[in-house]
Order: sequence, then C-alpha cells, then structure tokens
Amino acid sequence: MFGPFERMVAGRYLRARKGERFVSIIAIFSLIGIALGVATLIVVTSVMSGFQVELVSRILGVNGHITVEAYAGQKIADYRPLVGQIRDLPDIASATPVLDGQALLSTQNGGARGGLVRGISLEDLRALHPISDNIVAGSLDSFTGDDAIVIGVGLANAYRLRIGSSLTVISPEGAATAFGTIPRVRAYKVVAIFDAGLNDYNSSVVFLPLPAAQIFFQKPDAITGIEIRLKDPDKVNAAARELAPLLRGRPVYARDWRHANDTIIGVLQVQKDTMFIVLGMIVLVAAFNVVSSLIMLVKDKRADIAVLRTIGASSFAIMRIFLMCGAFVGVAGTVIGTLIGVVFCWNIHAIQHFIENVTGGRVFDASVFMLTELPNTIDWGDVAQVVALGLALSLLATLYPSWRAARTDPVEALRHE
Repeated sequence: MFGPFERMVAGRYLRARKGERFVSIIAIFSLIGIALGVATLIVVTSVMSGFQVELVSRILGVNGHITVEAYAGQKIADYRPLVGQIRDLPDIASATPVLDGQALLSTQNGGARGGLVRGISLEDLRALHPISDNIVAGSLDSFTGDDAIVIGVGLANAYRLRIGSSLTVISPEGAATAFGTIPRVRAYKVVAIFDAGLNDYNSSVVFLPLPAAQIFFQKPDAITGIEIRLKDPDKVNAAARELAPLLRGRPVYARDWRHANDTIIGVLQVQKDTMFIVLGMIVLVAAFNVVSSLIMLVKDKRADIAVLRTIGASSFAIMRIFLMCGAFVGVAGTVIGTLIGVVFCWNIHAIQHFIENVTGGRVFDASVFMLTELPNTIDWGDVAQVVALGLALSLLATLYPSWRAARTDPVEALRHE
C-alpha cells in the first residue's frame, strides 16, 4: 500500500529540522496523549474486570452456586435424605447442609457487631477450600465440641482476638418468660482464624460446629439451608430443573448465584462501561491533537507538496505520505500505551504498596471495596477493545488533513510562497 517513496518522504517529515521543531513537538505531545489515554483505559478496565471476576469467584467459593433455603422462621427437618438425593444428581459437585442465624457478636473488651453464625460440620468446612485453605491462625482440628468457633481475620483484627480468646454470641430469639423474651447468650472459644479474601465475610461471618449451632438456635437435628456447588456454574438452569422435583412439598425455595448477586454484578458492569466511555474521551482528545498537528504540518509543507506534484507525484501519493505521518503517531502511541498499561497491571500491587509507603495513605480500602486486595486480572478482550479504539481514532484523525494535502493546488501553493 505504501511505496518506498512515500515511506522516505514521511520519514523525512517526521524528523524535524531547525525551524520545524514546533510541529514535531505538537506531534510528540499527541503521541504522549494517546499513550497515556490508552494506558489509563487499559488499567481501569482491567481493574474493573478484575473486581467483577474476583468478587464473583470468591462469593461463589464461599456461598455456592445454588442455595436451598427454608422460608423465614422455618427449618429443614429430616434433611439427610434430601442432601443425599441432591448429591446424587449428575450436575452436582457437592451439597453442604448449613444452619444460619443472625446474632450479635460480643467480646470481653466491650466490642460488639452483628454477624452471621453458620453451623457446619467439620468435614464440610474442610471441603470449603476458600476457608480451609486460608487458615491464618489455629487449626480446624479443634473445630469440635460445643464451645469451638472459627472467625475471620477482619473480626479478629477489629477486636484483637486470637486463638483461645472468648467470643460471646447473643441471639435475639430467646426463651419467652413472664418478663418478656430473654436472649440466648453463649461464649465460645476461638480455635481458628481464616482469610476468605472478602472483607465482609472476614468481618461478619463465624462458624460453629453444626451440633453446637443446632443447640444454640434450638433447631435440633435441623438446618436452614443447603449450599450446592455445581460441576459447571453455567449449568444453573439445568440443575434447577433437576432440583425442582426434590424440593416440591417442602417449605424451601432455591435461588442461584446470578439472582443472589445480580445487583453487585450489574453495578460493576455499569461502572465498567461508564469508565470506558469517559476515559475513551481522553483518547479522542489526543486524536484531535493528531488532527491539529497534521493540519499544521500540511500548511508548513505546502511548497514541498507543490514541488512533489510538479515532479509527478499523484494526489494519492501525497495523501499516503501524510497518512503515514499520522498513522505513525497513532500506532506508536497506542503500542506504547498498551505496553505501559499491561506492565502497570502486572505490577499493580507493588505500585500500590510503593504509593502507600511514600504517602502514608491507603490506595485501596478493603472496607469500602469488599475485596481485601486490589485485583490485577487482565482481560485481554478488553485490552483488544482499547487497542482497536486507539488505532481507529488515530487513523480516522489522519483522514481529513491527508485529504487536504492531496487537494493542494501546486500552482496556488507556489504562487503564495
């Protein structure tokens, strides 16, 4: 498409000589603007994609793909046959019976917060790998008896709890007396501390052995829900159809991970799309700089264009010369910006820690963003979209100035020189 003549002349125009520095400086700033815009867009879209992927994967890791829950105030009695039938279904990887209850978690130093108390067997807790594989203190071997409790690292740090500390669980559903309802209160000993990677989970979810939870919540030999994990999370609809006959006639309902987390997923997707549009404007502004620099270059080279036309260069050859000049700025800026953005994403944790050490502040607040660390997942599909946007805007920006250059009348150009 571009012959050696066009490449030679375009290369000459890109190397500024004395008296031509201003146009080249504008071209350099255009290149830097495109590079920064592309890099920023890659970093932001990758972080937003990382949030969505990490959040969904970690939520699914601790909560399962389908949850069978008892209606409010009710329980699932004689649950073992039902759990066995669910585990026998072909698409089911595991089914975990749990007993959930809201309670107030209180410490000896006066700290207190609401939380979810989850009763679960030791075998099922070991199979819950986001918890069992991330025990930061203590051991699950001690998760037995009627006074053991496993807590998250967020709760432990907030109230300075350690292995052996006492945590009091207060349930609002107590015994009815002549003086009113008396809450149930029981102290448990911390035997293990986990880090699930989700700030809310680390701060507000605790585990009791299933028999101890059944005693505390006064639901003997009963549960409140079954956490189901599928072999393929995308086969939720098929698994739900298989579950329906087993649940018919029971005071329970099933909901899958999409409906349980659709608000979070929807908000993250809207934020990602909005940020892509807003930051895409940076690349658009840089592309306008390419237009202005090429227009100035065309005006500066009017005499050269006239001479080239008089020695036989066609208008399309002139157009290709300036297309190459603008394309070099756009392509170089996009490539440099892509490299900067990808390298930044690969080293985002080191950059985060460096900024925090220098400024003394916090770049990523886990209590606000749910995750415990800044995600650095690179979505190569998003990177390809950003690269395509940068190249498209840059190349479109070269069309009008190149067309103006090709339309230059050599006679009029030489007359005004």
